[in-house]
Amino acid sequence: MAPDAPRTLNRIGQSLWLDNITRDLLDSGTLQRYIDTLSVTGLTSNPTIFDHAISRSDAYDAEIHRKLDAGLSAEALFFHLAIQDLTRAADLFGPVHARTGTVDGFVSLEVSPLLAYDSSATVEQAKALHAQANRPNLFIKIPGTREGLAAIEDAIFSGVPVNVTLLFSADQYKAAADAYMEGLERRVAAGLSPDVRSVASLFVSRWDVAVMDKVPPALRNTLGIAVSKQTYQAYCDVQESTRFQRLANLGARAQRLLFASTGTKDKSASDTLYISGLAAPNTVNTMPEGTLLAFGDHGTVTDMLPRDGGDAEASLSAHAKAGIDLVAMADQLQSDGAKGFVDSWRDLLGAIEVKSKVLA
Repeated sequence: MAPDAPRTLNRIGQSLWLDNITRDLLDSGTLQRYIDTLSVTGLTSNPTIFDHAISRSDAYDAEIHRKLDAGLSAEALFFHLAIQDLTRAADLFGPVHARTGTVDGFVSLEVSPLLAYDSSATVEQAKALHAQANRPNLFIKIPGTREGLAAIEDAIFSGVPVNVTLLFSADQYKAAADAYMEGLERRVAAGLSPDVRSVASLFVSRWDVAVMDKVPPALRNTLGIAVSKQTYQAYCDVQESTRFQRLANLGARAQRLLFASTGTKDKSASDTLYISGLAAPNTVNTMPEGTLLAFGDHGTVTDMLPRDGGDAEASLSAHAKAGIDLVAMADQLQSDGAKGFVDSWRDLLGAIEVKSKVLA
C-alpha cells in the first residue's frame, strides 16, 4: 500500500470518493480505514451497488425480517435500508464535512428511476428522502436528462443538495449547471440563501467501452479522457462566469464537477487510467473499491487536467474522423444509462422481494 498518490490528489484539491456502500463495509470498519489511510472523503451509491449488497449478503436479513410485519413495499423497505447505511456513512464523513467548510464529505442516495419522466414526483421524493435521512451531507441523485433538468432546478430551489448523475458531455454538463444556477437564482429572488450544494457527475469509461471496436488501436481508451478535458474546460468557464460570480458573491458555492464511472473496463489498459489521467483541483473522482485499492497501491499523479482543454479538441476530432458521432453517442449513452438504472432498480426490488419471501 502506497497512499502517497491519494494524498497527492487530496493536496491539489481533488476529492476521492468511494463508489460503493455495503453494511459489511461499515460494520467491519473498512470504510473508516479507507478514510484514514486512502484519503477517501465521500461516497456514492446506485441501485446496482445496493442490489449486490442486499442479494449477495445476509447482513440485511435481520432488518428485512424485522420490517416484514410493517407491510412495507419493496421500494419503501429499500429506502429504509439505504438510509440506514448512508446516514452511518454520512456520520463517518461528518468530520470531513466540517473541516472543509461543508464542501466535502458527502454521500449520495438516488431517487427512484421510475420517476424519470415525472418532474414533480421526483422533487417530492427528493425532499422526502433528504428529510428522512436528516443529514446535511447527503446528496439526492437526479439524472441530468432533459426531463430531469426541471427536477434538478426545483430540488435546488427547495434546498435539497443534488448530485446530478448520468452526464456524458460538456453540453449535458452545461445544461445541468444552468439548471443549478436557475435554482439558486430563484432562491435569491425569494430571499433565500443560495448556499445549496451540488455536484455534476460526468460518466467517463462508458465512452471508451462504446467505441472500443469502432476506432483504430491508437485511439482506444482516449475518448473518455478527451471528453473529460473538454468538460473540465466548460466547468472552469462556468465558475469564472459573471453569472456564477454574482451568485458566489451572495453566498453560493460551486457545483463541483465529479468524474464517475472511473473503473477501467479494458483489461489491457492501466487499472488506474481514469484516476491518474483526471487529476484536477476543485473536482471529485468517485471510483469502485478495486480501483481505489489499485490507486493506493501503485497509482501515480503526473499532469493535471489543463484549464484550456489541452489536446481534447484534437482527440475528439480524430474520433469524429473515425466515424464517431459524438453528439449522437452522448445522447445514446445517457438514454442507455437511464434505461440501465431502471433495469437495476427492478432487479433491486426483485432481490428484496425474494429475500422477504424467504425470510417470511
